[in-house]
Amino acid sequence: MPIFLSDFSVGHRNALTRLRATGFALLCVAFATPALAQDGSDQPAPKVSVAAAYSKEITDEAVFIGRGEAIDNVDIVARVSGFLEESAVDDGASVTDGQLLFRIEPDLYQATLDARKADLDKAEANLELARVELTRKEELLKRDATPVSERDIARANELVAEAQVKAAHAAIQQAELDLSYTEIHAPFDGRIGRVNTSEGDVVGPNNPALVTLVRDTPIYVTFSLNEKQLVDVLQELGQTSGSLAESGKSPDVYLQLPNGTPLKEVGQIVFVDNRIDPLTGAISLRAQFDNTEQLIIDGSFLHVRIQALQPTNRVLIPQAALQRDQRGEFVLLVNDKQMVEQRYIQTGDPVDSAIIVLDGLQEGESVIVEGLQRVRPGVAVDAIVATGGE
Repeated sequence: MPIFLSDFSVGHRNALTRLRATGFALLCVAFATPALAQDGSDQPAPKVSVAAAYSKEITDEAVFIGRGEAIDNVDIVARVSGFLEESAVDDGASVTDGQLLFRIEPDLYQATLDARKADLDKAEANLELARVELTRKEELLKRDATPVSERDIARANELVAEAQVKAAHAAIQQAELDLSYTEIHAPFDGRIGRVNTSEGDVVGPNNPALVTLVRDTPIYVTFSLNEKQLVDVLQELGQTSGSLAESGKSPDVYLQLPNGTPLKEVGQIVFVDNRIDPLTGAISLRAQFDNTEQLIIDGSFLHVRIQALQPTNRVLIPQAALQRDQRGEFVLLVNDKQMVEQRYIQTGDPVDSAIIVLDGLQEGESVIVEGLQRVRPGVAVDAIVATGGE
């Protein structure tokens, strides 16, 4: 059955009219929009910010992991047995050489000393008696009133009495030593750790240490260098491994504390081992620090930095220019034709916001620091110099 336009309602006719108008408008837009160039030649070159590689005198340094090592570190052990009568120090206290730390009950050892002195008196009396007897026997022998054997026995008794006196003197010395050991004094200046016993405990040579005492001012920091690093240091200083610690010309040694802050003090190398560890290929060195602020603790791990004696001229670029892929580190630079070029480089240590370039880049070459995501090697760019660079 044929359908005529007159059969549509007014609403239907209005909808059809709008549809025709829309199609016409789309057609006009299509003809009005120009086509984009396939190669993008009509587009402006992307803008990038560049910074020139620059040179600067840098004092080379090597970083190692070191460990604090007290110059003196001893376990304080009781040398005689007895009840601990007094603990004269608190945990963690600083002590001086000769300061009283502990006192063991001395009564038993005082009584022993008194007994040994009495033994000496007895031995000296026996010696005196033996001498009198020997004198009498010799007089009788002169008058032929006693046999020679009696005189010889008297002489032997005198020698025995002399030996007893010597033994008594030795026993007194031992008793005096034992009595002196009841007072335990600090053998050097330092700081004690936690006291491991309490007053009233029985202590002795076979018991655990009463406390540990360490000397922390000055202090050592021990670290290791591999063979190449050691040879580099020795060649630069013109020293041998044996004379490095003795010459007074060792490089300055700096520390970074565990919280990341640098130590203000500068250390000096005081010991170089005489052999390289075959397992690690490294040799042990020791630097000494005054440690006046006691920030270096025995057993702590620290970053050790050794600086060269003379600065070296190095090429640097901003770290923002550095990129990495599977082949290594590279930069995108802008050549004299304003084209982007990819260049793989070898880098060294960072210096603030820059990084040292060991190979692959020369001073004055411009590397891209901003706009890296908008460019690729081989395209032309509109380069502007970044502000805030060297």
